[in-house]
Amino acid sequence: MTESSQPENRATWRAVDYDTLRFVGSEHPCPYLPNRMSRNEAYLAERLDGNLYEHLLGLGFRRSGRTVYRPRCRGCRECKQIRVLVNRFQPSRSMRRVQSRNRDVVVEIAESRPSAEKHDIFRRYLDAQHDGTMSGSYEAFKDFLYDSPMTGRDFLYRLGDRIVAVGVTDLCPQGISSVYTYFDPDFADRSLGTYSVLYEIAWCRRNELPYYYLGYYVAGSGSMEYKSRFRPNEILVDEQRWIALPE
Repeated sequence: MTESSQPENRATWRAVDYDTLRFVGSEHPCPYLPNRMSRNEAYLAERLDGNLYEHLLGLGFRRSGRTVYRPRCRGCRECKQIRVLVNRFQPSRSMRRVQSRNRDVVVEIAESRPSAEKHDIFRRYLDAQHDGTMSGSYEAFKDFLYDSPMTGRDFLYRLGDRIVAVGVTDLCPQGISSVYTYFDPDFADRSLGTYSVLYEIAWCRRNELPYYYLGYYVAGSGSMEYKSRFRPNEILVDEQRWIALPE
């Protein structure tokens, strides 16, 4: 990343001397595609505003805690940012069924902050959905999702007084960026991951925000395939160049 690629407010970005402070991690097995190796280019951010982060999204970066990173894999460029075109989005028939199934869910939007209740859901979500490589400790949970350099909101999906899912998001001038969604595995049959995306797209529309950023899409990855169902959408194929994802 060169300084010329940054907007004028780059003072909010800790890594001013990019060549010196850039960190390229060691290679490790790709979590998305078999028989591939993965590595990331990463920076530590103390503070980011929404304008700068949205610019970084258009350069292929994402945020995890205070680390802003993008893939730098040898011989592979399959991880591509994907965003939904909010104003043209129409839910499919199966998505409408998910909305109907969750019509009793009440959504609260609150400042992003950790809590014991959220951590309990996150820990049980990892146990049910993941392979054990992610730590479920409270410190790991807090650092991963809530030690953030920018303003964010939690979408709290409730049944009565019980939180059943949490969508952690970052606020940007033209949309919201989904950081992570976790849900109570006791309610897995409700498809709360899909419901959260639908609700948050609708929230963007109500607030006249044109984009909903869904993170990385990897063609051929089963765990990423669901993102392509939210159409119309665009993928990032080069710095600041978005194109429609082919059918």
